[in-house]
Amino acid sequence: MSDSPAPRRPLALLLALGVAAGGLLGFAAIAALVRGDPRGFDVAALQALRRQGAPLGPGWLDLALRDVTALGGLPVLGLVTVLVLGWLLLERRWRAAMLLAVSVPGGLLLNMALKTLFDRSRPDLVPHLVAVRTESFPSSHAMLSAVLYLTIGAMLARGARRRSQAYVIGAAVGITLLVGVSRVWLGVHWPTDVLAGWCLGAAWAMGCWLWLGRGQPTPPA
Repeated sequence: MSDSPAPRRPLALLLALGVAAGGLLGFAAIAALVRGDPRGFDVAALQALRRQGAPLGPGWLDLALRDVTALGGLPVLGLVTVLVLGWLLLERRWRAAMLLAVSVPGGLLLNMALKTLFDRSRPDLVPHLVAVRTESFPSSHAMLSAVLYLTIGAMLARGARRRSQAYVIGAAVGITLLVGVSRVWLGVHWPTDVLAGWCLGAAWAMGCWLWLGRGQPTPPA
């Protein structure tokens, strides 16, 4: 049997609502833990990735994860946002363009506000393998990569065949997870910073999609 495109709007809406609600609840729970200083879990997780102060694994892995972590940095996220936004405007997909133009800058502003509110210091247990300058909670790399890549994934998956939908969403989730893991591996974030960033980024992306993205036209098969 061929894998024909069969959009299921009610199911998609329920899944988006579930992700948004679950992400908000997850962030709220982690934020409460951070207020209580969950250093037991964070310290154990960071130290598990080190042996005598050095990261586990071969040296090339550190270099690879430095490249991976750049996928969640502002220069790369900004470039991808501008390129995708330009394509959406050329295709006159106005609602999708508005979705991207609102979700990414809005997520950045929200992240900056939360960093200032929580004012959490970066990990000081292990050397930082990349330079950092802002507060630690929530991780901007984890949150904004979730916002951008999940938003793009949702747009690409719309109207696609089911296997293609799974591939696109899986790729978006995979990139987001790799970026977050790289931040802990490189010693610049507590694990709870990354978990909170994932939760809030997914909730923000799905919330914006529910608000602006549902009315975009389904592309032809």
